[in-house]
Amino acid sequence: MLPHFEGKCFLADVREVSNKHGLVSLQKQLLSQILPDECFNFFNVHEGNAIISHRLSSKKVLVVLDDVDNIQHLKCLVGRRDWFGLGSRIIVTTRDEHLLLSYRVDDVYKPTTLNLKDALRLFNLKAFGDDTIPTEDFIELSEHVVRYAGGLPLALEVLGSFLCGRDASQWRSAIERLKLDSNKEILNRLQISFDGLEEREKNIFLDIACFFNGEEKNLVMKVLDGCEFFSEIGIDVLIKKSLIKVNTHLWMHDLLQEMGRKIIKEKCIDEPGKRCRLWEEKDVHHVLMKDTATNVIEGMIIDHKRESSKTFNLNDDAFSKMKKLRLLKVLCPTNCDDLKYLSNELRLLDWIRYPLRSLPLSFQPDHLVALLLPFSCIEQLWKGNRPMYKLKVINLEGSLNLIKTPDFTMAPNLEILVLEGCTRIVEVHPSLGVLKRLKLLNLRGCKSLRSLPTKIGMESLETLILSGCSSLVRFSEIDGKMEHLKTLDLYGCYKVKNLSENLKQVEYLEELDLSETSIREPPSFIFQLKNLKVLYFNGCKGPSKLQQNRPSPFKEIQIRTSSMPLMLPSFSSLSSLRELKLRDCNLHLDLSGNNFISIPASLTRLPKLKLLMLRNCKELKSLPELLTSIARVCIDGCASLEVVASPSKVCNLLDLASIKAINCYRLAENINALTLLKKHLKVN
Repeated sequence: MLPHFEGKCFLADVREVSNKHGLVSLQKQLLSQILPDECFNFFNVHEGNAIISHRLSSKKVLVVLDDVDNIQHLKCLVGRRDWFGLGSRIIVTTRDEHLLLSYRVDDVYKPTTLNLKDALRLFNLKAFGDDTIPTEDFIELSEHVVRYAGGLPLALEVLGSFLCGRDASQWRSAIERLKLDSNKEILNRLQISFDGLEEREKNIFLDIACFFNGEEKNLVMKVLDGCEFFSEIGIDVLIKKSLIKVNTHLWMHDLLQEMGRKIIKEKCIDEPGKRCRLWEEKDVHHVLMKDTATNVIEGMIIDHKRESSKTFNLNDDAFSKMKKLRLLKVLCPTNCDDLKYLSNELRLLDWIRYPLRSLPLSFQPDHLVALLLPFSCIEQLWKGNRPMYKLKVINLEGSLNLIKTPDFTMAPNLEILVLEGCTRIVEVHPSLGVLKRLKLLNLRGCKSLRSLPTKIGMESLETLILSGCSSLVRFSEIDGKMEHLKTLDLYGCYKVKNLSENLKQVEYLEELDLSETSIREPPSFIFQLKNLKVLYFNGCKGPSKLQQNRPSPFKEIQIRTSSMPLMLPSFSSLSSLRELKLRDCNLHLDLSGNNFISIPASLTRLPKLKLLMLRNCKELKSLPELLTSIARVCIDGCASLEVVASPSKVCNLLDLASIKAINCYRLAENINALTLLKKHLKVN
């Protein structure tokens, strides 16, 4: 490749050289490498720009800029495309992807962490040299180091160079030390990216490193926004600088996490109570037991991993000195007779098995964004009304003592409400029905719940779960179209009598569960649900028909019940149906083991159906004319089957489908068995 260029230049450590010696020195270095026989004497970047663009515009060159962190580096070293001749190539390495995007480069390559094989190869290259094969003593030790590095090339190179030439005992000592304290050179070089962040972005990085690595992205972003860190842009900056990865969760490399935590610890090495974030069990135990907390603490995780079977004892004023505490996670069983104080600066209160009946009287949740108290002893959050204008998430799942929900008019921005398994709740506050921003309402298993608000106008609601609300007698009147509602789960709401009349408004549903409800016949409005993909419905005794006015887009229908109808419903409108599951009735389009006596002719209007299973339908007496698109039919054990639409057509179908019919005695009597045998049909 190199011989094809008229000149080449590699500028290493652009960031560091620029900081120490300025951009002019780099411009001179670039020109000198490409034009080694000439001498360049200028004193400012503007002169340098002019000389580079003039002298190199006709040359085909290869230029590599290493570790660029400022757009001025690009403007003053490689300028515009016309600074270099046709066919030139400019390669830039940087820690900041956005820098490249803003300069409108032609292509961006994102290096990834190395797999185990490649990581071992790179490490061995640095630790043992090109041709040296490690002895058996070092193979296992090498794997330990590589696992620690987590595929990070920087760490592999640094550690390989550090261990090169040392004996096995020294390797073991180094590995033990790494478990307690990472290599300083690695962390210092990783910290370069952190040092270039704005203050809010640093706070986001440190919060993720200490509290949120691996946590669900949307919840964390809500909390960070509540801290006024502007997470949307801040997280994007961290992604572009390769400090985190994001899908549905936030992920940070172990060594980056360790680097962030090291930054916190170094603020005060001797006394953890003077650090802004606490996450290690021994440090938290020290602060709470020795009462060394200070006003500096902003976040804390309380866990008791060393003795997980024991309860962590808190005194009643454990948090009294933490006036700026904004993040609190309690992940272990705790005990306290009373809790007098929680910081009014809290944005996140995540306390599993909270031991008291209510939150402290003095607590003002003005800034609270997420209140997570699963499996708590809470009876009611607090007495009277409290302003909760920033609150977006409430999770009280499994709080068996909860008897009263708060007035939701004080929490107009609530987006998620989870009361699953709160078995003592009889009613929810009527204000629930007017929460305009609520997206998820989960009341699964609230078996004492008798009523919902008379009207619900939750226009942003996407998921409504009422399964297991066996005492619920009336469904709310829907005020408006609820265009965002995609999932409605009413499984087991068998006492509710007014479902059909109110569900007509939910026309954009994608998933609907009507299993074990009072609806005994599928209502006609179901076929007006243009987006419906999954319907769960219970069968009933006696005839049942699905009435429809237009083709349905259903992808899956499931009928959950042991009392399958004697007559299957009509499916004639389901032109795209490929698979039908009757759970607990073994329908796949597997109708095996059911006790119906006939199948509707509309089954023949499913042009994409490939498989029909009717095994052991012992009461089945007749089979309609089947489509030639069906590749396989199984009617084993259909002992009562005696009528098919046209015996000759069944025989013709054998040319296109594989039909298995073991123990179909009456069918064998009515159809010439010899003809069937000639077509490879097994009839016993």
